[in-house]
Amino acid sequence: MISLDNSAKVLVVGFGVTNRAVSRALITRGHTVTAYEDEPNVYLRGQAAQLGIEMLDNEEALKACLARVDFVVPTPGLNEYHVGYVAAQQNHIPLVSELDLVELWDDRPMVAITGTNGKTTVVELCTDALKRSGFRAVAAGNNELPLVSAINDPTTEMFVVEASSFRLAQTRLFAPQVGTWLNFAPDHLDVHKNLASYEKAKSRIWRNLKPDGICVANALDRVVMAHRRPDRECVTYAGQGSPWRAQDDQLVGPQGPFGLVEDLWRTMPHDIEAALATAASVVPVGAELDALRWTYRDFKGLPHRIALVGEIDGSLYYNDSKATTPHATSAALRGFDKVVLIAGGQNKGVDLKEMAAESQHVLAVVAIGSAAEEIKEAFASTHQATIAADIDDAVVQARRLAKGGTTVLLSPGCASFDAYENYRQRGEDFLRAVKEQQ
Repeated sequence: MISLDNSAKVLVVGFGVTNRAVSRALITRGHTVTAYEDEPNVYLRGQAAQLGIEMLDNEEALKACLARVDFVVPTPGLNEYHVGYVAAQQNHIPLVSELDLVELWDDRPMVAITGTNGKTTVVELCTDALKRSGFRAVAAGNNELPLVSAINDPTTEMFVVEASSFRLAQTRLFAPQVGTWLNFAPDHLDVHKNLASYEKAKSRIWRNLKPDGICVANALDRVVMAHRRPDRECVTYAGQGSPWRAQDDQLVGPQGPFGLVEDLWRTMPHDIEAALATAASVVPVGAELDALRWTYRDFKGLPHRIALVGEIDGSLYYNDSKATTPHATSAALRGFDKVVLIAGGQNKGVDLKEMAAESQHVLAVVAIGSAAEEIKEAFASTHQATIAADIDDAVVQARRLAKGGTTVLLSPGCASFDAYENYRQRGEDFLRAVKEQQ
């Protein structure tokens, strides 16, 4: 059991946005904090100095520090082979997460959402539906607002938590009222030790559900369904036998139809699943069906997620830069008849061949980034992919390959860090390149 009295000494490993927020929260509550960063820059050192925190920057100092701390908070996304993990485990120092600290400090209800793809969309939908139902709800976690900062607002009644595997991996206490697991596919194998470790991290969404808590599970995903807890109520969605499902042109809940598929912001298969997951997650905590219907109608979609950015020679160009896994790209491809696919970037240690399983939706492939050769190999049995030098070249080649107004889709299936700071920058660069071709 984690003990956190006022004399606790804490080491935070990594000093990014979340762990800076964690440090402030710990200090405010009277705890002593030390930080470790592999290569701290001037900005990070300045942030530590402002908080009165000692900044360590070498492994020997880190290992020495472990002899005098009570527990370690690893930053989300810390590689599981990192010296901070390994040394803490060797010294039997508990590893805890931001989510655990919140569990110790706050008892307001949490609706937690995890999954390889679609988390942010469902979090936004859930938060909006709860607000329309009269709740003061806030989205936090794996976004710009760390949960440990969100709890500072006493007026919030409910939190919708985007729970990434990075945050869940070390959780021991976090107990949401609703835990929703959207899907599972290989991802982040550059951070987790292996696929089993990634799966275990995801499954922690249900590890400590409230005694009256609810597991919400995607009935179409075998991995998700295999982790259901027999001692908690489990609600499924998307499967034909599920209480929340699409039937003909209707959205159906336990009490019958509650909306039309055509009224959704978009009707691609994964959009319908997101709508059903949202309903299954928030209706049990008081959201109203009328509120859900308005949420679905008014939602505009999120940037860089199959967003129409332009038209050239009768071809529509879509930006799906947020698709950083083959699973996400495959989901996007299923929403189109035929596309010229622009894919590639930095592989996160996964097999990219999953994209080729949807090759019937692909007219041609343009490969980009450090994984370009892997993309080419993934489609080798069905398409002869061309390799582009950069995003501008990719748009030029895609324009040449698009026949008869065929859609052009940037859906990389890879991370962006080989050429960009993040997927948003990549998507914006794609938008610029498309505009320059118009």
